[in-house]
Amino acid sequence: MAQPNLFDDFGPVSSKQWKQQIQFELKGADYTETLVWESPEGIKVKPFYHRDEAGTFPKPKSAEGFSICEDIYVFELQKSIARALDCLSRGAESLRFYIPSADTDIQQLLAALPLEKTRVYLSLPFISNDFAEKISAYAKDKNAEIHCLIDPVGHLAREGNWMETPGTDNFKALGSLPGKAHMSLISVDATLYQNAGANMVQQLAYALSHANEYFNHISTIGKPLVFQVAIGSNYFFEIAKLRALRLLFDAVANEYGIANGCHIIATPSKRNKTIYDYNVNMLRTTAECMAAVAGGADAVSNMPYDALYHKGNEFGGRISRNQLLILKHESYFDKVENPADGSYYIESLTQQLAEKALALFKEMEAAGGFLKQLSDGTIQKKINESAAREQELFDSGKEVLLGTNKYPNKNDRMKHELELFPFVKIKPRKTLLTPIIEKRLAEKLEQERLDTETETI
Repeated sequence: MAQPNLFDDFGPVSSKQWKQQIQFELKGADYTETLVWESPEGIKVKPFYHRDEAGTFPKPKSAEGFSICEDIYVFELQKSIARALDCLSRGAESLRFYIPSADTDIQQLLAALPLEKTRVYLSLPFISNDFAEKISAYAKDKNAEIHCLIDPVGHLAREGNWMETPGTDNFKALGSLPGKAHMSLISVDATLYQNAGANMVQQLAYALSHANEYFNHISTIGKPLVFQVAIGSNYFFEIAKLRALRLLFDAVANEYGIANGCHIIATPSKRNKTIYDYNVNMLRTTAECMAAVAGGADAVSNMPYDALYHKGNEFGGRISRNQLLILKHESYFDKVENPADGSYYIESLTQQLAEKALALFKEMEAAGGFLKQLSDGTIQKKINESAAREQELFDSGKEVLLGTNKYPNKNDRMKHELELFPFVKIKPRKTLLTPIIEKRLAEKLEQERLDTETETI
């Protein structure tokens, strides 16, 4: 005998019936003015989403779980190797090394790692055939997953100058690198746009147009292109942002006959992090890492809660790694494939973000593309305008950072805790164009508090 379905006792409720009930409960208040709010991207968010109004949305490809990534700056090779092995022994599953120059003994570094079970990212601010050849040999011989994160367009946007490449231009040098069959070589660093204050539609459109420059200038991409993305505090929107990024990338890449998809490394935003009441940063980064996982990131690299004002230290690194370990091994965030599927709200956000970003991308391409708009300052201007609007909300208290512009602890003193200078520093230098500058929301207010501390000492 078949078991009765308990839900058969309840009749379906249409979206129209829900809205009528809500309007009744509002007792005459306007539905739209009271319950519908508009995001900085121009997306109107409703109080409920229903199957009646849900369209059939394309599903982004899902990452097969996420890896816990640790960031390591390679200055003293032996210390970096020791730290890498220690991180792996404590739960890290992938490593992102920042390599300062081609003089680094990359063979010694790779030889020390268990490449058969460790995904490796190598962030390179230079282009070198010899260096790439050495890495490619390891990727091929060890069947290792190695991604070289080389992004001359991103370097231009961040620094105002191209990478130094003797004898040729950056695109030509990047396109001629060996190893395309064994490893990723091209990266798009989209963290810059979020950390500088771009809204989500801008972030997606700029990242897509940024990637399109490589499609236009390099004939063979090879292994999947890697996006590095910063995740902010708007939880559901950030989930939708990553999903929209995959859909948009696939749509553009297919036009070039590229079917590899993309690879996403996500990290928490710097923009909303603070030096006062800094423990709150742990809550912010936890929610942002959750959004990254639910959005389908391939790897998540967490930011230590004290990264703004302390040099890298064992305690901060352990806490940030443990946040991801808890998400993975205690909260089982890696066990559900595409967890956002079936959420009418997130699917609606994904579709709207993708449509708006695609429209902006098309406008940019019609106006000459990413490099043209970067050169004439259009992108910098648009990001500055978006950042200024968000800064105004923060300054007025409508955008809240607890412990900083709301419920500050007046007894909190940071003057003698600062090992790093956590504010924007402008280095006078000759550049080809105006660079895009990252800036945190709390910088001005924090500087004022630090000045007050100095006066009272």
